[in-house]
Amino acid sequence: MALLLMCSLGMLASCNRMITPRETQLSKEADAKAAEASYAEAINLYEAALDGSARSADVHYKLALIYDDKMNDPLNALHHFKRFLTLEPTGKRAEEVKGFMKRDELTLLTNLTGDSMVPRSELVRLNNENLNLRQQIGERWAEQKAASGAGKAAARPAKGQPNEKVKRSGKERSYTVQRGDTLASISRKFYKSSARWQRILDANADLLSKPADLKPGQTLVIP
Repeated sequence: MALLLMCSLGMLASCNRMITPRETQLSKEADAKAAEASYAEAINLYEAALDGSARSADVHYKLALIYDDKMNDPLNALHHFKRFLTLEPTGKRAEEVKGFMKRDELTLLTNLTGDSMVPRSELVRLNNENLNLRQQIGERWAEQKAASGAGKAAARPAKGQPNEKVKRSGKERSYTVQRGDTLASISRKFYKSSARWQRILDANADLLSKPADLKPGQTLVIP
């Protein structure tokens, strides 16, 4: 009777393993690896457990936490937080995950600009503005490169002579450059448009040879 009971229990355990979904087993193994701080192995096991079903939401959540807290990888963390919200948009952890996402987005933008003191909205604005400015600068430098050496020399005013583009007028104003300013943002402050940054650059040729020379504390002439 005892032998029969042991055989029955052995068959039951074997059957339980057979009916346990592969994804569930992989997830349990991943949990164990994560508890051992073997995060790379845990990530591989969790990713193998993803099947695209609603059950994957919990796996995406665990992956996001590992990338966020243990791997210092906000980009991958954001991906898995977004997948979690897609599968459980109104789950009990949805609001918590949205908060994590905002933090990770700010971290990525901060890494891009290197300034953690700048507000998130300002980081987005500066990033877009910098992209536009780089394009304008690239086009301008390409035009200058195509011009002949003689033409560039002729365009440069002789030392001690006023530049025609920088002639002073009674309507000129001065502006002290603030942290985070760009020529485009200064142009927007005075002209309600970022398109006139070139005019400011030309008016301050004695101080700025290119937009990248702009620094906090400089006093600019605003034509």
